[in-house]
Parts: sequence; C-alpha cells; structure tokens
Amino acid sequence: MFLKTNFDKGYDLLTGPYKHLAPNKKLVDGLLTQAVRLADLLKVAFNTPSGVPDNELIFRPYPHVKGEPFNGLATVGTLVLEWARLSDLTGNPVYGNLARRAEEYLLKPSPPESEPFPGMVGSRVSIENGTFGDSVGSWAGGTDSFYEYLIKMYVYDPDRYGFYKERWVAAVESSMTYLVSHPTTRPDLTFLAMYSGNETYFYSGHRRFPSPPPVSWAGGLPRGIANMGPAKVACFNGGNFILGGLVLSEPRYTDFGLELIKSCRETYLQTSTGLGPELFQWQDNATSPDAWNNGGPPPDQLEFYERAGFWIANGQYVLRPEVIESYYYAYRATGDEMYRDWAWEAFDAIDKTCSIGGGFSSVANVEPVNGTVEYYDFQESFWFAEVMKYIFMIMDDGDGDVHVQKDGRNKFVFNTEAHPVAVSGFGADR
Repeated sequence: MFLKTNFDKGYDLLTGPYKHLAPNKKLVDGLLTQAVRLADLLKVAFNTPSGVPDNELIFRPYPHVKGEPFNGLATVGTLVLEWARLSDLTGNPVYGNLARRAEEYLLKPSPPESEPFPGMVGSRVSIENGTFGDSVGSWAGGTDSFYEYLIKMYVYDPDRYGFYKERWVAAVESSMTYLVSHPTTRPDLTFLAMYSGNETYFYSGHRRFPSPPPVSWAGGLPRGIANMGPAKVACFNGGNFILGGLVLSEPRYTDFGLELIKSCRETYLQTSTGLGPELFQWQDNATSPDAWNNGGPPPDQLEFYERAGFWIANGQYVLRPEVIESYYYAYRATGDEMYRDWAWEAFDAIDKTCSIGGGFSSVANVEPVNGTVEYYDFQESFWFAEVMKYIFMIMDDGDGDVHVQKDGRNKFVFNTEAHPVAVSGFGADR
C-alpha cells in the first residue's frame, strides 16, 4: 500500500483558492483532523530497524508491520511530500521526519553499485538496514514516484529540499546520456530504456519487466527483473521533465520532455483502439540487433512494428492517466492548443472503447482480435482522480493558483495521484 493521507490536500484547497465553496471552517478543519488520525495509524509502518517503512500493515489484534524484507523505491519515495505537508500544517515534525529519514537511504544509496548511473538507483530497499538489494531501475513502474518527487519536493520548499533537486538533475542528465533510445523502424521516436546495472533493456509501459520474459529475450532476464509486478506508466516522465525545466529555467529539460510526450502519444495513436498498451517493446537503433537484449519483434507483430516503432508485450489498458498528465504539463509550458487536441483525442478513445454500463472499464487488449473488446468490469479509482482531472484542467482557460505556472513560480504542486498540495509558505501554514 502507499501510505497516503489525502485529507490534507482537500484542506489546502478549501482554506485557499476554493475556500468560498466551504464557508463552515469547523468542517474544513475536520479534514486536517482526519489526516492526523490516519497518519497516526499509518506511521506504525516506520517501526522498523532502519526506519524504511514496511509495505504491509496489520491492525488486528494490534497495529504492527508484517515484517517484509524489502520495500520498493517508489513506495518509499512517494511518501515525503504528503508527510512533510502534514507536519507543516500541524506544527508536529514527527510525520515529516519519519518520511525524510526513510528518504535519506534513497538519496545516499548504498552499496555504490546500486547506483549504476549518477542519480539512477535500484528498485528494492532493505527494511532491515536501508541498503539496496539490486541495481535494477527506470522511470517506469516501481521506481517512478521517487524520481517524480525529487523535483516536486524542491518546488514545495527549495530551501529545505535543495539536495533533492540535485539528485533529480543527476537522474535527468544520466537519463538523457545513457538511457535515451530510438527504435530501428521509427528513429523519430524517443523512449527511455530500463536498466540492470549498466545493461539497458528496451522496454517500457505501465508495468515493470514482465514475467515470463518476452520471446525475444529467450536467454532470460537478470535476477530481480523478471518477477517485478505492475506499477505506474513511464509516460509521466515527459511531464516531470517539463516541470523541472520550468522551475529550473532549463529549456533542455523542457524540450526533452516534449520529445518524450510526442513519442508516448504514438504508443496510443498506433493501436486500433487509440489506447496505449500496458507494456511495449522496441529494438534500439544504436545497439547491435544480434545483442541478446535487442532482438526484433515476434513474427505476428513485424508489420505493426514497422509502422508503429514498437510492439505490444501486454495489450491491457486499465484507464491509465500518465500520458494525459504529461499533455497537461506540455500545454501549461507552451500554451500550444495541440496538446488540448491530444488530450481530447485520448479521452475520445477511452470513451469509445472503455465506456460500458454505468462506468468505464479496463480492457484486456488495445488491439482486440476481430475488433471484439474484452472487458474486465473494473473501474480504477485513478480514472476520476487523475484522468478526468487532468482532462478538465487542460481544458481550463483560467490561470489560477492551482495550475502549473509557466514561469516556474508555483503555488501548488501535484502529488502522484494528481491531488494539489500548497507549497510551503503559501497555504494554511503561512
């Protein structure tokens, strides 16, 4: 589980730009009270030898951790914003200190080989001592939120979190130097590869590496990769690069983010449904086609790869928001109406394929056999929290405090579930 406390985000909005919607201060204060109550229950997760939280909590007969040996990079790294904010709102440093103590292991990784590229680290963190258990990583699922929050913590408070910015810059520079990849059939596309140590793998999407390995990797994947499970899509990275570019006044990051977004759009545009697959793979044009990790597509997808520049390794679509999230950042940075068109294009594709009955369902294959869509009869919570919210915001003609600002002077920063958090000194804590 992700140890989130979302009540404080509502509190920031209803004591800030939307306070006219909730004139009853007592009820608004109740949101903060609930946030504290929830955090006091969840903080048992940090009762570990290292302070790295356990991902499994048990509350009966008493609150305690399950005792797992490792937690994931994204899971540990996704806590610091919300817990820091709660401490700032309440004046109680306990919450922020717990998250920051765990984050220190991620910012100063050990052993050295767990950081194969500057700023880019492994994916499993020991709960016993905070060391890394591998050197496997990417901007994709299971590691994503850690990198996302490095620059967002700097946005939240540049004085306290300057070192977080340094680590984000290191990760971005390494990504642009070592992980950038172009498909053999579509060199105009730009993706970021995954890695195990210094070895890269040309794979991306909503999940981490699959199990079993793709057919073109018949030699097997490094230990620690093949068993990784589902997590967030890599296509949030374009928006994150743009945010950093705006905040740091570094056009290289913004421009590279726009390139990533354009390429991620193609993974949606090229399918028959207009929806992006859960996992996709490509053949890198700068690596030998004889390399064990750079084989071509399976025979039944040769034609598709020739046209699209990727092939589908897992065809599911489960109402993912990250491509639309990146469109939002692109629009805020450029003001180009094209990104609004792309967002509507994505919503239209989701509506046509996933709308069923009283809601929107995940589907089994974005390239359905004979055009027959198979539904999972399951609607993810982030459909409302992220997909609908980002589409609404990109269509908003206003330039209110909640929005990402082109000049980089933001008054709010979005957490990974698209909930706006007031930056330090702007909201109710000022």
